[in-house]
Parts: sequence; structure tokens; C-alpha cells
Amino acid sequence: MSKILEIKDLTIHYVTDSEVVRAVNDISIELEEGESLGLVGETGAGKTTTALGVLGLVPNPPGKVISGEVIYKGQDLLKLSDAEMRKIRGREISMIFQDPMTALNPVLTVGDQIMEVVRLHQKVSKAEAMKRAMEMMEMVGIEGARCGEYPHQFSGGMKQRIVIAIALACNPNLLIADEPTTALDVTIQAQVLDLIDNLKKKFNTSMLLITHDLGVVAEVCDKVAIVYAGRIVEYGTLNHIYNNPHHPYTNGLFGSIPDFSHKAHRLNPIKGLMPDPSNLPEGCAFAERCPHVTDACRKKQPIAVEVEPGHFVRCLLHEKEVR
Repeated sequence: MSKILEIKDLTIHYVTDSEVVRAVNDISIELEEGESLGLVGETGAGKTTTALGVLGLVPNPPGKVISGEVIYKGQDLLKLSDAEMRKIRGREISMIFQDPMTALNPVLTVGDQIMEVVRLHQKVSKAEAMKRAMEMMEMVGIEGARCGEYPHQFSGGMKQRIVIAIALACNPNLLIADEPTTALDVTIQAQVLDLIDNLKKKFNTSMLLITHDLGVVAEVCDKVAIVYAGRIVEYGTLNHIYNNPHHPYTNGLFGSIPDFSHKAHRLNPIKGLMPDPSNLPEGCAFAERCPHVTDACRKKQPIAVEVEPGHFVRCLLHEKEVR
């Protein structure tokens, strides 16, 4: 397999007159063709901003890419013009946005919204584009005959399926799914995840999945990146993260999940809150919530160390072990 996406030391800030929000700080990830990577973390960790950085959609102002590279098929997307990026968005790289209620245009039929993507990137007639739109609707489990209906005539689960149809209309090589099941009930979540996974396999599409649900990641991902306060604190294969977690934050996330094999009256949540991204501490951002914190943790920013082949952890405790 060859690399389809490589993000190197990506840093994105939101700059206002009163403060600088350090949303993404030196994030680096790699994705192979046909592979799925899960970006996992709390709300405000910088997951969506990372995805917007890949697509060149960080709102400017106030957003600004400070440094880094986003290498897609050998070219740095950050160096492309707006016109060049528009050719890539939708055709090469597509995104399933978080909320289908706001992702769809309420005054256009769903068929027109799927057709728009097809005609933007492929030289086809209106009739051919409509045929493609109906095929995509059928593919995501909605009758093609409903292409003339408006978003308000569909349920929340169906709206999400239409958003997926729009994202996959041009068979993209890379799919970015931003919490695609958050607004859905549990049974519909399972159906949507199966749908995304089946379509991904059918088209050999690579996927960057943004979520805070470790169960979802276990279902569909090959690699996992745990994100905290704009940094990746642990990165590895599904087996590395789920069977041999090293970072205290990763262990805290797993400790917060109910274990039905043991009788317990209370969950074991991670105490405290994530630090304000406009006022990040000098040392490790997780220090104030970490059960293993030392004075050094509050003063020194940890670097990522390889604890086993392909498994990276950003923690001072493991820096000492590796040395």
C-alpha cells in the first residue's frame, strides 16, 4: 500500500483581537490507501479543525494555518490556490459533515444537491447527473424516486444518508467523516456505520473518521490517533491502542466506559476539564488531570516516543522508559 495522506506538524490557530486560540498543535498522521484512521478526543480537542485544515476550509479570519504540510498523493494541499483546491474537494477528497440538519440546503431538492457535486466535477449532462443522483440515493437505501423532495421531508437518519450520498457521488479517494452518527439514535447509527464501511470497501476509499466514541472506532478503523488539547498524545494501530494503551489520557478514556463483566455502581470519569486552548499550560496539557503527574510534567512539553514499532506516545513517563 502507498500513502494517500500525510499530515506533518500541522499547527492551526484562531487569532482574534483579544486572544489566540491554539486549536491544533503539531499534529502528524499518515494514512494508507484503503485504510481508516480514527481521530478520537473530547469536544474542543481540535479534531474538526484538523479536518478543515486538510480541505482548506479553515475560516480565515480568524483561522490561520501557522505551519505544517498536508501531503495528498505527493502534493502539499496547503500550497494550492483556491481554484486548485475546489477541483480536489468533492472529487478527490470529500467530507461528511457533523450535522445533516445544517449540511443540506433547505430550499433545494436532495436530487439537485447530489447533482450539483456530480456536474461540478464531471462533464455530464443534466439527465446523466440526475441518473447518478438517483443511483447514489438507491445505494444509501433511499428510493431514487424521492430525488425531487426537500430535506424537511426526510427523517434525521435519511438526511445523514443523503449527506453520505453527496460525499460519495464522485467516488472520492479520501473520505473525511466528522462524527457522522452523533445526531442519530443507536439503531440508525449502526446502519449508517455499516453503510459507510460497505461503501468504503466497494470503492477502496481511505477514511479519516472523527469521533469521541471508542466503540465506533473499534468497528471501522485500522489506526487510531488520540487527540488532547490540539495534540496527538497516542497513535498506533487498533490493536496497539485497545490492547496496550500507554498514555494516562487513553487509559482514562477506556476507564470511563462501562464494563459489563464487572459489577460497578459508578463510572470512573476523568476528573477535571480540558485546558482553555487560548491559555494552554507550559508543560503537558493533561498534567492537571493526570494521576501520575510530576513537577517535570508541568514544566516540560513531552515529545512523541515510539514505545513499540508504529506505536507512539507523548508522555514524560514513557520518554524515560524509552531512554
